Amino acid sequence: MSSPSNRRNSCRTVVCSSRASSECHGRRRGSSCSYISPGAQAEDFSVSLSQPMFTITLRFLLAVDLWLSKRLGVCACEGSAWGSIRPLVRLVEFSGHVIPWLIGAVYTLLRGESAAEQEIMLNLTLALILDLLLVRTVKTLVRRRTPSQNRSDIFSTFFVERYSFPSGHASRAAMCARFFLAQLVDTASMRALVVGWAVLVSLSRLLLARHYVTDVGFGLAMGYCQYSLVERLWVTWDFLQDLLLMRLRESLDRAYSELWMVDWKH
Repeated sequence: MSSPSNRRNSCRTVVCSSRASSECHGRRRGSSCSYISPGAQAEDFSVSLSQPMFTITLRFLLAVDLWLSKRLGVCACEGSAWGSIRPLVRLVEFSGHVIPWLIGAVYTLLRGESAAEQEIMLNLTLALILDLLLVRTVKTLVRRRTPSQNRSDIFSTFFVERYSFPSGHASRAAMCARFFLAQLVDTASMRALVVGWAVLVSLSRLLLARHYVTDVGFGLAMGYCQYSLVERLWVTWDFLQDLLLMRLRESLDRAYSELWMVDWKH
């Protein structure tokens, strides 16, 4: 026969085990309510299905764009994977900046030895100005921020770039490359050099994390189409001379009319 103390201990053990089992069941019920929540899951699923297919596709492409742009920014700083070649990539980037291009085009226009050369440089200058205005307009309308990896330096602070879409370097590289291929370059080696330069300038924007992939892609397409507009609106040297002579003639006629009115009054 068991003693009274043993019976009391066994009763306490049974009570404790029953309480523990009830607490476990309660926790399981609570956990099942908090994690399963069929209503909440059904609501989230219905929201995802209610989104338009265009929105879902756009978000997916945006995620791919962000991921790929981050992977390509291997020269964003000195501590990056390819940080050792960052100065070289920055030099390639500078070769596509608008400042040296405008200075070179205007200088060649003023120092041109023939009318044909001056005509080409005049249209190149107008094309660069058109590209600058169009890129600035699109950036102001879209207002997409530059990547967080972007690190400003002396080569990228001629203009304070707050917005990233589209890439002005990419549009300028595509437009200038097509301009040179159509107007100045006539050998296969020079064509390969011009195309390679445009590709390197566009790639430098991604390696330095200045832009996203979609910024560079849209910039290339934009610059390619810009030359078509420049070619359609090509300003010939004769047209420019006629325009200047017409303006000069109008100014002289206006001055003569004002002088004649002054003499008539006296």
